[in-house]
Amino acid sequence: MYFSIVKNAKIFFSITIIFLLIGIGSMFTRGFNLGIDFTGGTIMDLEFTNPASINQVREVLKEHDLGNSVIQLGTSDATASESKSVLIRTGVISDDERRVVMEDMKSKVGDYSVLRVEQVGATVGNELVQQAVIAIVLSWVLMIIYITIRFEFKFAIAAIIALIIDVLVTLSWFSLAKMEMDSSFVAALLTVVGYSVNGTIVVFDRIRENLKRHRRSESLGDMVDNSIWQTMARSLYTVATSLVAVIAIFLFGGETIHNFSFAMMVGFGSGAYTSTLLAGPMWSFFKEHSEPQGKIQSKTKVV
Repeated sequence: MYFSIVKNAKIFFSITIIFLLIGIGSMFTRGFNLGIDFTGGTIMDLEFTNPASINQVREVLKEHDLGNSVIQLGTSDATASESKSVLIRTGVISDDERRVVMEDMKSKVGDYSVLRVEQVGATVGNELVQQAVIAIVLSWVLMIIYITIRFEFKFAIAAIIALIIDVLVTLSWFSLAKMEMDSSFVAALLTVVGYSVNGTIVVFDRIRENLKRHRRSESLGDMVDNSIWQTMARSLYTVATSLVAVIAIFLFGGETIHNFSFAMMVGFGSGAYTSTLLAGPMWSFFKEHSEPQGKIQSKTKVV
């Protein structure tokens, strides 16, 4: 006999609510660590006497708490690991801080000439942030329409609630850990939404198939449990292979995509949790409270 997910759904929902309350509290009290894409920063375009590598420059910047700065080599060769021309983009720093960094750079990396130093505005303004929010909300609306047509409205509501939880969990981790959020975070969030709904649809498709053969002697909760466990192996294999790739990027991909891969890692893990442990029980709850137990039967269309 499998462990009953539906009968223990209150435990999973309680854990989820507690974490979300902590995360949302952190968002309101601690806020987010917005990166230079959102806040603007300083650009330093340097021409070194001898070729310098990104690692050399970043090590110096780390000593001044600027390790997340964007560093670009001024070369057309994509495979080059060193270049005399280096473009550095940091967060907002004062002129005194910049002078200290540049002096340290000269003593530890090598002599250079300054081609350009300037303050720049945020590349991701309020308008683009609003567009990202609209894109996520629009994706939810389209998913509700699609899932309602393919399955039924109760499936759509359960799926969207699961997606909202995934987004809030990812935001909560970034707020609690004070990890930097840049433009790549928006891309990661949209990827998480698409990935998570895919796992939920797999579970819902099996529930729909089993609902057509639902026996009166079998409770709705037992039917949902059987459906979840029938897809459990596929769900675990899918999330495991995805997480292996994302974790590898997180560990070995370098500083510039570290936060992007972390957002994907958290979102994929949350997506697996909500699609297997929350989405099915939510649909079961909606179904049982909208139709009498004896009249529950398939009303979905086979597409």
